[in-house]
Amino acid sequence: MQHDEIIWQVIGHQHCSFRAKTVTQNFCRNEYNVTGLCNRSSCPLANSRYATIKEIDGLLYLYMKSIERAHSPKDLWERVKLPRNYAKALEIVDKHLEFWPKFLVHKNKQRLTKMTQYLIRMRKLALKVKPKIMTMPAKQVQREARREAKAEVAAVLDRSIEKELLQRLQSGTYGDIYNFPMKEYEKVLDMESMTADDEEEEEEEEEEEEEEPEVEYVEGYEMEDEEDEMEEFANGMKDRLTESSESDSEDEEIPTRRVQARKAGLPTKRDADAAGVKSDVASRRKRRGHVEIEYEEEQEKESSRA
Repeated sequence: MQHDEIIWQVIGHQHCSFRAKTVTQNFCRNEYNVTGLCNRSSCPLANSRYATIKEIDGLLYLYMKSIERAHSPKDLWERVKLPRNYAKALEIVDKHLEFWPKFLVHKNKQRLTKMTQYLIRMRKLALKVKPKIMTMPAKQVQREARREAKAEVAAVLDRSIEKELLQRLQSGTYGDIYNFPMKEYEKVLDMESMTADDEEEEEEEEEEEEEEPEVEYVEGYEMEDEEDEMEEFANGMKDRLTESSESDSEDEEIPTRRVQARKAGLPTKRDADAAGVKSDVASRRKRRGHVEIEYEEEQEKESSRA
């Protein structure tokens, strides 16, 4: 039913579709070949008990074939997933191939080592940033440039036509009968509604600005500031009182000087004021009221009569 020597005589010496002949050596294209060489010990077809390692989407699997499953080709190969850790993968290979031929155990370990190394290199290269080379055919570039120029001209033409039609519509060139395209008509209506909304928002903002400002309440002054202001006010009152007392004493001296000037026939201070002569006494005299001056003159007259 299953004879390995007969199978090898047929495919080894006559014809095999997986064989690749070269000048020095023959190779095998079968995906389950553990070494890639075309010989009796490495042929997966001529060995009813066989094991190999395959890589699928970055993961390694151990495939094993036994003669007990030869009658069902769909269940011929048993698959075991190997971990990424190299030491743990070797332990699993040793466990499943414990009683297998030493040749297959050794070749599967070699294949595991080689495939683990190239997977590590693949992951490192994937992390590096590489420049992506893109071809730009000259004909394609020219074709796209021509299309872009035509599209720009068409866009400018459409805008000019739309502008001209809007001007005619606003001026009423064609009267009241129009047959507008619905898309363009709705577009213009949307634009006008947007402008109207903007104007309403501006008017609302202006109205809000014209409204009376809200009354706000803030914290009062501190007690220290009030005490300082009271002290300043008291000092100012003292200064004013001292100035008023000095002016009163000077005003008392004015009548005596005026009488002496009249007796001697000298010009009085009124004459000096009329002539444009100004003095400190005259300036102070102007500050006082006329009633007080007349009262002083009456006192002078009464004293002269007595």
